[in-house]
Amino acid sequence: MKPISRRTMLRNTGAVLSLPFFESLFPARLASAATAGKPPLRLGIFTVTGGTVLESWKPAEPGPLTKLPSILRPLEFAKDDITVVSGLSHAGRSDNLNAHEHCAMLHLTGASSAKKEGGKLFADISVDQAAAKVLGKETLLPSMEIGLAGGEKNYSFRSRDVLVPYEGNPRLIFDRMFRGRTPVVPNWKRRAESASSNQVKPPENVSLERSVLDLVLGQANDLRRNLGKTDQQKLDQYLDSVRSVEKRTAFLESRQQQDLLDLASPGSSKLKIPDALPKLGTPIWEITRPTDHDPARHADYIRLMADMMVLAFQTDTTRVVTLAAGSDDCMFPGVVTVGYERHCHTLEHQGNASRPEDADPIAREACRQIHAWYTLLFAETVRKMKDIDEGGSSLLDNTVLLYTSYMSDGGHGRDEYPVVLAGKAGGALKTGRHLAFPKKAPMANLYVEILNLLGVPTKSFGDSQTSRVAGSLNGRLPGLI
Repeated sequence: MKPISRRTMLRNTGAVLSLPFFESLFPARLASAATAGKPPLRLGIFTVTGGTVLESWKPAEPGPLTKLPSILRPLEFAKDDITVVSGLSHAGRSDNLNAHEHCAMLHLTGASSAKKEGGKLFADISVDQAAAKVLGKETLLPSMEIGLAGGEKNYSFRSRDVLVPYEGNPRLIFDRMFRGRTPVVPNWKRRAESASSNQVKPPENVSLERSVLDLVLGQANDLRRNLGKTDQQKLDQYLDSVRSVEKRTAFLESRQQQDLLDLASPGSSKLKIPDALPKLGTPIWEITRPTDHDPARHADYIRLMADMMVLAFQTDTTRVVTLAAGSDDCMFPGVVTVGYERHCHTLEHQGNASRPEDADPIAREACRQIHAWYTLLFAETVRKMKDIDEGGSSLLDNTVLLYTSYMSDGGHGRDEYPVVLAGKAGGALKTGRHLAFPKKAPMANLYVEILNLLGVPTKSFGDSQTSRVAGSLNGRLPGLI
């Protein structure tokens, strides 16, 4: 093989590294922006601990929602904007996991199995991360995972063995969202018009007809002919990585230009920047520890994190947010008004049994009060999203907002998960009803439906097709869409 001179190598690699990126390398973004000026679809997951008290959550009959059960009653104002889904379960196996870990790792993955091996966790990709792989190409952050998750509660997985950590510090979340830029409400109509009329243009000396790799193809081919097979593969991988980085760079530059135009002509809603952010450098324990003992501080924390989710959607910082709210270890004085026990985890076990009638009725009522409290906070978030106008539709209208828990009840149950979908997914989701599916219908089927609602074509997810209780549903939830 002919040796490659140092000058040749530097000339070829230098050419690749110094080239600008061209707008034509990101056609998907332009096509998306030109969709009739419509706001994009978002996925929000608002998940709490301890499951629910089923008889106070599940409507008595399927069909149109009439009077809501007591736990869902804070959502009465949004009854026409929600869908209650019942009968869904997780059937995945576990290996070397405790009950909380088992429930948590199946929660958003619907995995057929989950395990811990050598201290490492294995499940499957979670629904939020599956959505982020597609929706995240259009935003500054692919997704956000925020709140009180971790330890025995691990919900989000980028792949079978890659766990996604959650950020519990609101200050760090805000700084990550807006470092180096001014929060602004996108003007979706203007963005569509600018995309269709090419108002946002790259520099004049950049050709829109040639990609970065086209410019260096000749030199790369010359170099490849003198390389062995292994080195050819390395060169191809290198060129692919350059293309990926430059695509992202071009997107960020284009987004900055769009934001500047939006600052001059913003969308119709008004931004509300949280004024209760912790000071920079505040230790995380100073932020989260008060939530364990003081429900008022706990509620303020959940409200602040929910505001982060709303702000992220409103500014199109990301279109996928998972918010983990609450903790099994919290105390609920003042929220719980019956009996003497106030510790959530203790109440969960006392108030649940294989048959509800065998549970301690006082503890079960205490659990009902806790879950009604969570729903009140979720309802506040729904109201805020419903009140944000996006030019003829609301932020809620353009969102799929899943309200659920990582277990079906405080006894580590995995049948009859609590599920409310708020929002209309841009009009694709029929709301104001209760859909009751056969007992043990896979929760993973819901994730198939959610991904398809978001424009992420999906035929199967988790154990939607393989669960031993999948029955005749064929991996879907007929009638949901």
